[in-house]
Amino acid sequence: MYNYDNSGAVIGLIVAGLFIWLIVAAAAYVVSSIFYAKLFAKAGVEGAWRGWVPFYRELIFVKLGDLNPWWLLVLIGAAFVLNLIPYIGVLIGWIPSVAATVYFILAAYRIQTKLGKDAPWIILAIFLSLVWLGIMAFDRSRWTTAVAPAPWARNFLADNTVWPGIPAQGAAGYAPPAAPGYPAPGGYPPPAGYGQPSGGYPAPPAPGGYPAPGAPTPPPAGAPTPPPAGPPTTPPPAAPPAATPPPAQEPPATPPAPPAEPPRG
Repeated sequence: MYNYDNSGAVIGLIVAGLFIWLIVAAAAYVVSSIFYAKLFAKAGVEGAWRGWVPFYRELIFVKLGDLNPWWLLVLIGAAFVLNLIPYIGVLIGWIPSVAATVYFILAAYRIQTKLGKDAPWIILAIFLSLVWLGIMAFDRSRWTTAVAPAPWARNFLADNTVWPGIPAQGAAGYAPPAAPGYPAPGGYPPPAGYGQPSGGYPAPPAPGGYPAPGAPTPPPAGAPTPPPAGPPTTPPPAAPPAATPPPAQEPPATPPAPPAEPPRG
């Protein structure tokens, strides 16, 4: 025989537990909706009502985190469908759920970066996501998109959607930091003794731009006017040199006189 008293107690516990769970879920929904609405207002999202719509607000959240929101919807749908299939859901149904959680954490990291928070804050987002969301929503940090691009900015995870009322999250205005220890380009001083070159070389004069020669200056008044120079005359050619006369022949020398005869006795 069944013990109806014990069965009623079990049913009562189940109903009480379900009622408590509903109260906690409703309170969590209200609190999280307030946090989402406040965070969206910081990010420039139009309409506080967007933070109160389940699933839609999560899509906006990952969009603010520079991730394509449609991939989160695909992961949630895949997890739901796989868990409906016997055995398959037990084996691989958890994979899309874990992937969706990782996707959400990546978006949270980008959001806290845009609010000026350091990397260790993501630990709070992993273990106490509602507390993390409340801090991000109500602290005095300001939203900025002037941050380094996301590592996935050039692959299929990047957000390229355009939704009305939700500002684009490009990295406009971001300037990567210069390498320490190196001056900015153009900051080297010129070497000693080197003069700064002039603004440019003077342009060469245009052809035909030379001034025309001036007229000859007239001689002063009263000075005799020299006659105009005649045409140059060619001097006559020089006469050939005269022939050298042959040397005169000298007469033969006078022979010596014969010796005188001695006197005869």
